[in-house]
Amino acid sequence: MTDSTIGAIAARRPAARLGLRLGLGTILAGIMVMAIGIAVSVGAVSVPLTTVWGVVLDRLLPGLLTPDWSAGRASIVWEIRLPRVILAGIVGAGLGLVGAALQSVTRNPLADPHLLGISSGGAFGAIAALLHTGLFLGALTVPLMAFGGALIATALVLGLAGVARATSADRLVLTGVAVSFVVMACANILIFLGDPKATHTVAFWMLGGLGLAQWAHLAWPLAVLVPCGLWLWAQGGRLNAMSLGDETAASLGLEVGRFRLTVFVVAALITGVMVAFSGLIGFVGLMMPHLVRMFVGGDNARVLPASAFAGAVFLIGADALARVALAPEDLPVGVVTGLCGGLFFIWIMARRG
Repeated sequence: MTDSTIGAIAARRPAARLGLRLGLGTILAGIMVMAIGIAVSVGAVSVPLTTVWGVVLDRLLPGLLTPDWSAGRASIVWEIRLPRVILAGIVGAGLGLVGAALQSVTRNPLADPHLLGISSGGAFGAIAALLHTGLFLGALTVPLMAFGGALIATALVLGLAGVARATSADRLVLTGVAVSFVVMACANILIFLGDPKATHTVAFWMLGGLGLAQWAHLAWPLAVLVPCGLWLWAQGGRLNAMSLGDETAASLGLEVGRFRLTVFVVAALITGVMVAFSGLIGFVGLMMPHLVRMFVGGDNARVLPASAFAGAVFLIGADALARVALAPEDLPVGVVTGLCGGLFFIWIMARRG
């Protein structure tokens, strides 16, 4: 083989990789667009897909199309369902991303923000803001209070695990479940002592609900997800080292304790803000990393973005199912994810056994 032939082959490899990535990106974008379109079209009132995308194009590029749909359907698509579907995608991506990071940093295949009590802490902070403290910081009150609650719950889990020397994976989960029960009991006390008129809304929110989504609210979870998600993605190599064990990670020059704490804080921030806008939605962070590892392997450089994508598509689909399952009643999406997650948890335990 001549030098010119070798050079030609080497030159074609980057182009082939770029073409593969572009092709994969196009497929994933197509899946996301299809999921969003179908989710917006279904519900108590069915809207054709052509109408859905017609309304979206008309809002984004006024005058491009001649509307042949009613004002009511346009309002359903743009004001009610589309922000809800986008919020589902943001929340699902955040929870999937957090689950993948926690499973790596704890070497625990059962790690999940819901099982570790982080979601419960976020719910406690949000309930305190909604029923007792009031919005003293405006729109930032609930997200900040939820982040504070999630951070406190995380500190409790890590502190109790350290005191009890619960260093194994299973015991860390049990510690998180115990903290979750205690925190949720305190949250129920806040609900009992709060305004009875707001109890129904908070109870529905605790089951996980996206029905209050508005365009003005989407900026806050997105503003947290993007920088935190990019930071976690940049730490993929360190998370790989952590998944090999603390001693191995330390031998590679990683400050294990500080890095684990930083990841937990970032996880609490993402989870708390997501909980503030969606309520308690469990098991997304448990299921998605396991599913994507079957296809992309164990490298977190691929697992983290794949978990975020899978979480977004899954929660969009779960919310669509929740809207049609008992139509015209709106079933809380947390019920759907809880059912799926419970069965998935049993499957994981059976495999480990």
